[in-house]
Amino acid sequence: MSDAAHETSRDRALNVVRGYTDHDGIAVREALEGLDPGGSIEVYAILNGLLRSTISIMELTGKSWTLDDLVRQADELATSAPPHYEFAVGEATRAWARGDQSAMRAVSCRDLSGAVHITAVGVAVLGLTLWGRTGFFDVLKEFHEVASTLVNDPRSGI
Repeated sequence: MSDAAHETSRDRALNVVRGYTDHDGIAVREALEGLDPGGSIEVYAILNGLLRSTISIMELTGKSWTLDDLVRQADELATSAPPHYEFAVGEATRAWARGDQSAMRAVSCRDLSGAVHITAVGVAVLGLTLWGRTGFFDVLKEFHEVASTLVNDPRSGI
């Protein structure tokens, strides 16, 4: 049995983002290997939280970026996606860049696994833009440590 079978949904979400950040298709595949639908929903929920938080931080800091740069970087990272999701990631990113939320949702709602990949690439692109590679890995590590502490603290209610 692989180590992936023993990982939490949080671990898997962070590992798929790291895999995309490293342009490592094997790490991406292994992070999500063997997920059942319930696990996929949990991973997707965690990635959505990370995406919303990262967007909020970018807005608060006034970090500027060009949509062309985000789309280009998403296209680069999407090459690590399973081949059948690479195009969907690019299409969702372009819809987001155009401000077309309905098209983005349509692309990401076609299937849950696709939505996980699309969101993971989004987190990676924005995280790299905001913090750079080393800083982004530090943020992911800190998130993991804080989330682990909350989950293991009975006072947290989680």
